[in-house]
Amino acid sequence: MNNKSMYKTKQREELLEYLISVQGEHITVGDIRTYFERKGASIGVATIYRQLEKMVDEGLVTKYNIDAGSPACFEYVAGDEEHDRDVCFHCKCEKCGKLIHLHCEELEEMQGHLKNEHEFRLNPMRTVLYGICSDCEEKAEDADPVTE
Repeated sequence: MNNKSMYKTKQREELLEYLISVQGEHITVGDIRTYFERKGASIGVATIYRQLEKMVDEGLVTKYNIDAGSPACFEYVAGDEEHDRDVCFHCKCEKCGKLIHLHCEELEEMQGHLKNEHEFRLNPMRTVLYGICSDCEEKAEDADPVTE
């Protein structure tokens, strides 16, 4: 084995360790790059993308494309037996861009209703509800209090 393949293996292992440490969270390539920069480790963006795509193909990681204006999010899911049955919807704040992941029985019921009553299969991995998060709503209220 040459040094180049050993180096890439080490990068993959470090990336995998990081993903496991943030299991249950959706992270971007930017988040990963920032983590490694703070750690003082050199790993290129192209390498991160390449390794993540391999992990997606292997079923270790799930990739979420929320919308055209947002970077793809990745989540480590290997060993998560609940993940295959788990339905995850997303809410995106129109002000700050915060992404909220919902595991909600009511939305799962709506998904079933759409399928049964309207013959439409909703893809929860690509379903995004847009609105304003509580942090931004609170900031707006502080800036412009409503008088009654």
